[in-house]
Amino acid sequence: MDFLSNLFYKYRRFAKALKLYLILAGPGLIVMLADNDAGGITTYAATGAKYGYDLIWFLVLLLPVAYYVQEMTVRLGAVTKRGHAEAIFDAFGPFWGWFSFLDLILVNWLTLVTEFIGMTAALGIFGIPPIITILVVCAVMTLMVLQGKYWTWEKIAFLFCSLNLIYIPLAFMVHPSVSAVLNQGIIPHLPADGFTNALFFFLMANIGTTIAPWMIFFQQSAVVDKGMREKDIPWGKFDTLIGSVFTVLVAIFCVIVTGTVLRGMNIDSAAQASIALMATDKYLGTLLAIGLFNAGFLGAICISLASSWAFGEVFGWAHSLNHRVKEAPWFYASYAFAILTAGLVVLIPNAPLVLITLFVQVIAVTLLPAALVFLLLLLNNEELMGKYKNSLFQNIISTVIIGSIIILSTLYGISALFPDLFK
Repeated sequence: MDFLSNLFYKYRRFAKALKLYLILAGPGLIVMLADNDAGGITTYAATGAKYGYDLIWFLVLLLPVAYYVQEMTVRLGAVTKRGHAEAIFDAFGPFWGWFSFLDLILVNWLTLVTEFIGMTAALGIFGIPPIITILVVCAVMTLMVLQGKYWTWEKIAFLFCSLNLIYIPLAFMVHPSVSAVLNQGIIPHLPADGFTNALFFFLMANIGTTIAPWMIFFQQSAVVDKGMREKDIPWGKFDTLIGSVFTVLVAIFCVIVTGTVLRGMNIDSAAQASIALMATDKYLGTLLAIGLFNAGFLGAICISLASSWAFGEVFGWAHSLNHRVKEAPWFYASYAFAILTAGLVVLIPNAPLVLITLFVQVIAVTLLPAALVFLLLLLNNEELMGKYKNSLFQNIISTVIIGSIIILSTLYGISALFPDLFK
């Protein structure tokens, strides 16, 4: 009887903890899975096609990078009850506040363009005209935010998050060699070509699609809009850890798909990879195309919100999904303007859409150090954070992350100017 009573007690504790987590889950999972957006899937597909399994170990290293950066936004949002843009203005003044804000808006808008590129390319495979895709997507995105509740938007977003996991079963469908994945992918090493400009480009693109400035702003604002408090921080950090694991798993499995079937092919986009896979197995190609569309949509709904939250914080507008349109007209107007203008770019004749998609990832990672420095300084402000400020260990980890990104960005610039230097 004691054994059964103890077992029942443990079950009750687990059920209670699970229920509490499900209530508080959201910002971490959503931001991490949305990170595997259209640009991300294109980057992973191109990485697998060019290098096979050779860079899987690098993706594994990005898991703690994503977690340690994003968990800081959980603490900052729960303690200050402010979004990231507002926190920067308050702590560093108007100059750095505007610098950070304009930096974010530019990168967000460019990234939003890549989401529409991915969505139109994915549905274009099935013969759907870009204009139809853009109109339908904009309509659905608008309806999602007009519900008047953050919690409703979050539940709908979870649906698209679950579809983002489609790449996991997709990888098993191509029957990769497990030993080859482990031997070639997990053990750190350089590809056969060694240090090249192309390698730096792909490393930076993978960093840029694993952690980006918009993610910092989105998650902190989402934590505030959800109403999370200091006591919820452990659950928010756990939510972020789970999300980090899933985002890296999706990236790895996407690389495995193209690395198994398309290695050696010159793949410029996930849509091109989908078409190539259809020649091998129409179901594989179809599922990859569906996953690409979903990735673009999931990224679009989060990035556009990150910008709108930032606009509201900077200009003092009402900026919550819990407000109706009449209560926060400029918040919703900035949201609509962003998605409509980004969608229209895709309709420009002969626009270099593939080139835009790849280089936006590199631009994002080039501007990322500035966002990380602001975040690190805020988390070390004892007056602002109190007992939740960064520990010595967290500061060491964050400094290593920022330093590594700066070094990699510098090496990429050198390799671009002197392409023969690393050959």
